[in-house]
Amino acid sequence: MEREIDLKEISDGRLYGANDMVKAGCNECAGCFSCCQGMGNSIILDPYDIYNLETGLGTAFEELMENKLELNVVDGIIQPNLKMQEGNDCCAFLSGEGRCAIHGFRPGFCRMFPLGRIYEGNDFCYFLQVHECIYPNKTKVKVKKWLEIPELGKYEAYIKDWHFFLKDAQKIVKETENEAILKSLNMYLLKQFYVRPYEDLAEEKGKGFYQQFYRRLEEAKEAIQLYR
Repeated sequence: MEREIDLKEISDGRLYGANDMVKAGCNECAGCFSCCQGMGNSIILDPYDIYNLETGLGTAFEELMENKLELNVVDGIIQPNLKMQEGNDCCAFLSGEGRCAIHGFRPGFCRMFPLGRIYEGNDFCYFLQVHECIYPNKTKVKVKKWLEIPELGKYEAYIKDWHFFLKDAQKIVKETENEAILKSLNMYLLKQFYVRPYEDLAEEKGKGFYQQFYRRLEEAKEAIQLYR
């Protein structure tokens, strides 16, 4: 969760860092998959999520779009999200046994749940969504252990850079009423960060992503200025 929120209504009132303990442990869900259904288009995917899905499944973005992902407009910018299955409203990656088929490389939003992110200034903190997870008797766990993300410091820096870049792009969208410009900008961003495949540059998963992402980010920062 990254939009404007009232922490008093949905959280325990605390903000957390990666090394803090938070009451989110759920014994690996123990058969529960409530958070994997009825999520609509809320599980928005960033470029790192797509990279992990592509490398983890050995498939391309276009193939994922056939039945696992869909595109929606988020504050004026087209972004992919996990697709819910018709009929049971469950995540397309949920198995018949109610288990996550991509657990080892699941998206960042799934890793955080029931945590969310709130941005202040040029940084963000985590908060606990106390009404979202129905699993009882949760235990305390360190935030970074809960996330299970390699090189967490590098990942968090990337998340901030991606977030604020999107904010700049969304500002451009709000300032123009030219539909052709809006379409062109969205198609550029979609191809630049999602459709165009990331090469697996290193043996250790994830090592090559950041180098490629930041090269693309610098290109995009210059490119979007042409849409102002």
